[in-house]
Amino acid sequence: MIIVLNKPFRVLCQFTDSKDRSTLADYVPVPDVYPAGRLDFDTEGLVVLTDDGALQSRISSPRFGMEKSYWAQVEGMPDEAALEELRKGVLVAGRLTRPARVARIGPPEDLWLRTPPVRYRKSVPDSWLSITLKEGRNRQVRRMTAAVGFPVLRLIRYRIGPWTVSGLAPGEWREASTPADRTTV
Repeated sequence: MIIVLNKPFRVLCQFTDSKDRSTLADYVPVPDVYPAGRLDFDTEGLVVLTDDGALQSRISSPRFGMEKSYWAQVEGMPDEAALEELRKGVLVAGRLTRPARVARIGPPEDLWLRTPPVRYRKSVPDSWLSITLKEGRNRQVRRMTAAVGFPVLRLIRYRIGPWTVSGLAPGEWREASTPADRTTV
């Protein structure tokens, strides 16, 4: 079984919590599925859950190189030099990140409102980036953009391999199919 969930902001990417915070259990009432990879508490968007351990590993392990794509609203307006640094890889926690696909984009279409909303400052512009990675280190997108001087204000994962968050409001989920060629997953 494969489930795709649009994880809301400030929800733990696990099914239990000793501190009584919101978890996946508040949204997905399906037993015996587990997230393939994680999203930070303060990151929104796509989480793929499955009951297939081998598939879970292929999705989450960087050695398989499954692409994960994000929309990042950043403080400031990154110039081409900053984007090129992100594309080539930046030093994060003492290690160079793998090359990434990075592009400036307009605000994503059909973007849901976040609760609470992002705090805007009239004196500081913001912009959106599309960032696609083949690895997934802890808080990687946030650390990458900060390393080139453009901290993240809002982060949304919109795609993992063949699955997207398209059509799902925050907290909504649906069953998804396994791609026909499992070697690509």
